[in-house]
Amino acid sequence: MNEDQMHAAFPAQSPPQFAEMVKETLRTPDGAALAGTSWRIPSPRAVVLVCHGYGEHSGRYGHVVNALTTNGYAVFTMDHRGHGRSSGGRTVVRDFDTFVADFHLLADRARDAYPDLPHILLGHSMGGLIAVRYTLRYQPELAALITSGPAVMIPGELPAPLFRLLAPLGRIAPWLPVQRGAEDVLSSDEGADEEFAADHRNFAGPVLAGIGAGMQGAAMDVRQHLDEITLPLLAMHGAEDRLTDPKGTVLLYEKSRSDDKMVVVWPGQKHEIFNDADRHKIIAFTLDWLNTRFPPR
Repeated sequence: MNEDQMHAAFPAQSPPQFAEMVKETLRTPDGAALAGTSWRIPSPRAVVLVCHGYGEHSGRYGHVVNALTTNGYAVFTMDHRGHGRSSGGRTVVRDFDTFVADFHLLADRARDAYPDLPHILLGHSMGGLIAVRYTLRYQPELAALITSGPAVMIPGELPAPLFRLLAPLGRIAPWLPVQRGAEDVLSSDEGADEEFAADHRNFAGPVLAGIGAGMQGAAMDVRQHLDEITLPLLAMHGAEDRLTDPKGTVLLYEKSRSDDKMVVVWPGQKHEIFNDADRHKIIAFTLDWLNTRFPPR
């Protein structure tokens, strides 16, 4: 969605005049430079941490950020290493949990800015998998988890014995192309995949060995620990998603032990539910879920 489309889609939800956008560089212990952005507002009701998906960047969530800030949420985002404006080879990673450690730097920055507010994690696709893995590690620091098409189950996963045999390749040669990128999978909007490819901050090339093996390994592992999640949970997926399996979202819902949980598989929607045909309804639904649980202060 470009800027003109964003304003047309949300004519009544432009950022409030008092929202301050802050761009900063987060430095990791191993020297990576991560591009972080936050939108800070006076007296927010809560903080939302937005975790973007594979191959994209946080700038694609401007319309979601607009809706959140207008409804009283401060928002913090970052580009994962190897993505967007952050350093590193495009989508090159040896250890998937590096994403989790990186994201904790952003969460620490948000807690420094708003130490007394609830912090909510919203993750999409690979970012949804990172969010689930992050929750399993840092659950006491969060107030709620929202997932959109999380890569908890991935179509075409290798059988476990074959995966264990081939997974070391991801660490030895993480830059090696291993799979062609899928086509016509992001949204039911015509030209969505072409628009994605035209954005120079996105990566539309083949899946590389490191990130591919990392995602499957992380997905296989989190499926064994979903019952450790006790946070309020909103788990959503597009019913027509061919990049990540909606069954993974249902499994997340069923196995989590939260007393406050909801699953929605949106009919007719593809992978990017916040960019698909019913995005207005889905964003409004997400805001209603949040507003019910996090009243204004």
